Amino acid sequence: MPVRQRSNPGSQSALRLSNQQRILSTVSGGPTTQAEIARATGLSTATVSNIVKVLVDLGLVATSPTTSSGRRAQLVSLSSTDGAVSVGIDFGRRHVRIIVATLDYRVIAEKEIEIPAGYTAAEALDIAANLLTSTLNHARVSRTSVLGVGVGVPGPIDRRTGTVVDGAILPEWVGVTVGMVEEIFELPVYLENDANLGALAEVTWGSHAGTPTVVFVKVGTGIGAGLILNGVPYAGNIGLTGEIGHTPIYEHGLLCRCGNRGCLETVASTTIMIELLSRTLDRPVRTKEIVRLALEGDERAIRVVEEAGLAVGRSIAAITNLINPHTIIVGGPLTGLGEMLLGPIRSALQRYAVPMIMETTDLVMSSLGERAEALGGAALVLQQAGIKPTVS
Repeated sequence: MPVRQRSNPGSQSALRLSNQQRILSTVSGGPTTQAEIARATGLSTATVSNIVKVLVDLGLVATSPTTSSGRRAQLVSLSSTDGAVSVGIDFGRRHVRIIVATLDYRVIAEKEIEIPAGYTAAEALDIAANLLTSTLNHARVSRTSVLGVGVGVPGPIDRRTGTVVDGAILPEWVGVTVGMVEEIFELPVYLENDANLGALAEVTWGSHAGTPTVVFVKVGTGIGAGLILNGVPYAGNIGLTGEIGHTPIYEHGLLCRCGNRGCLETVASTTIMIELLSRTLDRPVRTKEIVRLALEGDERAIRVVEEAGLAVGRSIAAITNLINPHTIIVGGPLTGLGEMLLGPIRSALQRYAVPMIMETTDLVMSSLGERAEALGGAALVLQQAGIKPTVS
């Protein structure tokens, strides 16, 4: 489950929210009469009627007269795309990206802005809040129509407290809580690790939608994995899953920010790739330039990419042997490299993974590119509201 401040589980407000989600989940399968909803959910017809009225006022559903078994009835369906929306926001080292989606999983607005490196969490949240307002205004969507905001951050989140903890790529975020984000946005917020959102986006919006077991690996400033097991995002005990960037590769390698030596992050992150290539070229480079140079055939950039890919593949092999996924999806800012990055990852997998497992596992590049995490945030809000994907 994503992190979000909630009412006391036994409170009336929590019960109403639960019942709303049950009804939305039922209706997301297609237009349904109130009597059919009552039978499907076990709620009384009076309760269903009252909740449907609330959902109509919120713009989540619409009703229309119909007949059922020869009797007049009320047909309930998800509202049109002019109704409620969900919002996904992704924070990176140098960017904030926002996506607004309708209840039928259609993106109606999308914006990205660059922000200076080294920003504080408070500065980033203020920038995002202003971006949210301007994006909604541009899309002509009322703020009251926002069902919630799914926020992705590049770091682990302790689900017991809803707090970003040590290990975040952006140390400025350590200590930030979901409550603090909700105060700034003045909207319900679901706080999640960015790799987890990337995984959710891939099985919701991507070309592998519906794939039951997926490993999504984001290769960026840090390296993290989001897991989908049997169609459900896997969060582990307290939410700290997929930290493959801190898997030791070389026993006597560089000191990692986690305290260990030779971690994958010290070998294959875009940070180390930038450092190596900048030193070789004797000038500063950025991630986009790594992609451009490699695609243009620069031998130095190609070497850096190959070595990073081999290290990533070796780490992924351990996960592959453990959970036997259907698909491994590589995402992050290097997706434009395509087979140039997938090739060395595949070579390492073939060496370190069990042969039969590797033979039956697909390795692909993300079809969503750098949009994945924000899309995952929007999908998270909808699915927490009980609104099932309508895309295939």
